[in-house]
Amino acid sequence: MAVTQALADALRSCGSRGALAGARALHGRLVTVGLASAVFLQNTLLHAYLSCGSLSDARRLLQADIREPNVITHNIMMNGYTKLGSLSDAADLFDRMRTRDVASWNTLMSGYFQAGRFLDGLETFMSMHRSGDSLPNAFTFCCVMKSCGALGWHELAPQLLGLLWKFDFWDDPNVETALVDMFVRCGSIDFASRLFNRIERPTVFCQNSMLAGYAKLYGVDQAIEFFKGMPERDVVSWNMMIAASSQIGRFRQALDLVVQMQRNGVRLDSTTYTSSLTVCARLSSLEWGKQLHAKVIHNLPQIDPYVASALIELYAKCGCFNEAKRVFSSLHDRNSVSWTVLIGGSLQYRCFSESVKLFNQMRAELRAIDQFALATLVSGCFNRMDLCLGRQLHTLCLKSGHDQAIVVSNSLISLYAKCGDLQNAELVFSSMPERDIVSWTSMITAYSQVGNISKARQFFDGMTTRNVITWNAMLGAYIQHGAEEDGLKMYSAMLSQKDVTPDWVTYVTLFRGCAEIGANKLGDQIIGHTVKARLILDVSVANAAITMYSKCGRISEAQKLFDLLNGKDLISWNAMITGYSQHGMGKQAVKIFDDMLSKDVKPDYISYVAVLSACSHSGLVQEGKLYFDTMTRVHDISPGLEHFSCMVDLLGRAGHLNEAKDLIDKMPMKPTAEVWGALLSACKIHGNDELAELSAKHLFELDSPDSGSYMLLAKIYSDAGKSDDSAQVRKLMRDKGIKKNPAYSWMEVDNKVHVFKADDVSHPQVIAIRNKLDELMEKIAHLGYVRTESPRSEIHHSEKLAVAFGIMSLPAWMPIHIMKNLRICGDCHTVIKLISSATDREFVIRDGVRFHHFKNGSCSCGDYW
Repeated sequence: MAVTQALADALRSCGSRGALAGARALHGRLVTVGLASAVFLQNTLLHAYLSCGSLSDARRLLQADIREPNVITHNIMMNGYTKLGSLSDAADLFDRMRTRDVASWNTLMSGYFQAGRFLDGLETFMSMHRSGDSLPNAFTFCCVMKSCGALGWHELAPQLLGLLWKFDFWDDPNVETALVDMFVRCGSIDFASRLFNRIERPTVFCQNSMLAGYAKLYGVDQAIEFFKGMPERDVVSWNMMIAASSQIGRFRQALDLVVQMQRNGVRLDSTTYTSSLTVCARLSSLEWGKQLHAKVIHNLPQIDPYVASALIELYAKCGCFNEAKRVFSSLHDRNSVSWTVLIGGSLQYRCFSESVKLFNQMRAELRAIDQFALATLVSGCFNRMDLCLGRQLHTLCLKSGHDQAIVVSNSLISLYAKCGDLQNAELVFSSMPERDIVSWTSMITAYSQVGNISKARQFFDGMTTRNVITWNAMLGAYIQHGAEEDGLKMYSAMLSQKDVTPDWVTYVTLFRGCAEIGANKLGDQIIGHTVKARLILDVSVANAAITMYSKCGRISEAQKLFDLLNGKDLISWNAMITGYSQHGMGKQAVKIFDDMLSKDVKPDYISYVAVLSACSHSGLVQEGKLYFDTMTRVHDISPGLEHFSCMVDLLGRAGHLNEAKDLIDKMPMKPTAEVWGALLSACKIHGNDELAELSAKHLFELDSPDSGSYMLLAKIYSDAGKSDDSAQVRKLMRDKGIKKNPAYSWMEVDNKVHVFKADDVSHPQVIAIRNKLDELMEKIAHLGYVRTESPRSEIHHSEKLAVAFGIMSLPAWMPIHIMKNLRICGDCHTVIKLISSATDREFVIRDGVRFHHFKNGSCSCGDYW
């Protein structure tokens, strides 16, 4: 017995140390002393061989020497098969076993779980339950609950709970932990929380399960509160909170957690470094990343490929591509992830030829083509619109079989769609054996980009599963192409979906739609939705809401929201400056611009377009000249066509026509129709026929299809008594096939948009509207208005009809908001001013250029428009 025990101990020692040579020598010793047939020693030897990773020695021993294997022998062999990756051999041995015990069933179930074959694990448990030859133990329930949780089968979880009660394993600590983890993974967080609270001393693993549940269901803030109350935390706890914070964009918070983790004496592991380096890459925080890199070198014995990939991504995104390549070159084990990250980094810095070179090197070194690297390179072709190389890569995908990979096919669809080859995009889509939401969304986006909304809707309707991104894509398609009402109906349908929650993109899109059609009431409703969803102070949502308020004529509400916003970005400031500019409130726009500069926010190209436009609309000549100068001298922004157009408009309206013409002559680029049009408009105001003819000549040479310039010149000639010249301009329009843009106005009443056109009789209340307008015209005649008579009467212009309808339809205390596609004419401007005095009503009219606020017989523009 002493010899047997000594040999068994020696075999166990060889197995624990992986000493295969020692195990073989002891095998020979067993034969020499005549103990080779002892079942106890045979099983110990079998275990030693398997612990050393020698499946061949174990198989020879089982097949040749162990003549009477028992259930323990088979269990040891099954366990070895599962650990060494031969799960099919384990299952085959299990099927051939004449006698099984609970360990046999548990070994197979555990093997299935470790291999990710969760359904097979559950089926094995059901077979065990039906066979009745072995009763489950605590380990059995731990295995089956892990598989149930991994599958998220919330229907099965209560049944397993009932079996636990039946077999009385309820109070086993391991079972308690597995039970909590299962209900968390199945989404029953509240029930898991009740189970957790009855555990007297929950393990760290159990607490981590609850932490994951809180983060998933209730968000990071509640998870943080739970995390703070944990009596014990391990590296997994900290890593979960770092990952949860970074996933929702709280990158600074994630890095703060890394610092706290170190202060608490918790050693950072590879997962921590990977997550925190990825956060640094998102923030482009090179200094933070370098410090973490130093800790990686100091604390990790070897950099694994995932940490290395995060380092490569960090340096590439921070513009240090040579450092990224150095990290990559230092790796002994380069996997496809590190290659793909390096290729993506080279693409980010427009080193396209370098990325192709790296891709070919990867193919040579790994002797394989990685689907993610392929997808990354195809995305590079997408950004360059390089359809030629994209087609070559498509051929490579077909040859390698990666065309069946969803990520590759999605990249190909995007490439073909952006390059306008929708036929091939749809061909790739139709050939996909499986499609995900990205595939469908890509096709919806592809057709919406070319304005084929009906085709986009066909793909949307063909989907069996949709997420918020898909809904946003279809919603954006409607809004982008002027079908705002259909888009708003889409939003209503979206709200009826149980599994879809609108996000910030949804609301930004909706606010853009409301702004375009001036849907005030609907905008207020959507504001309410964003407040309820706690998104109103999200910077992107707030910026869109500020623009919506401004474009709907509610500049004071825009200012209030702007003041509430703590994390203003440059877009916020630009939106507010633009809003005041559109309302002709130049001094307020200038004040906002100066406030922005005082807070060290650097203006951009758009900022200067907004402030110069504001100066133009308000006649702030000196301020405009100052900003035009500081744009280049202080902020190093080269003036573009929009800036020159604003300056020409500013100088021209103020009567500095020659100065405006000199500015045009000094422009470093060829003046556009907008620039000459601004000068032509100024010539009409100041009656300069000669300069008007010159401006018109340049406009006609540009062959602009816009009818406004022709009509303006015709009006200038007509006012100057040059009827023949005016007729000649109109004839030129007819010869070129240029038609006058039809003017129309619209307004929202009772959640319905009403559209009016000049002399239109299509509105169902047209007779009552005209009668009301005649009544109003009689009232203002007593105030001194003299009706103008012309071949085409101005009496029934669209904005006048809208004003009459608004007075008829809206209560006296409510301001009347009207939208118009073209610039308001002089007669209508005069009429509405007088109507505001005669009726004591307020009108807010947005024309094609700006807002006009009419009240008490005057307009906010000061007749300067």
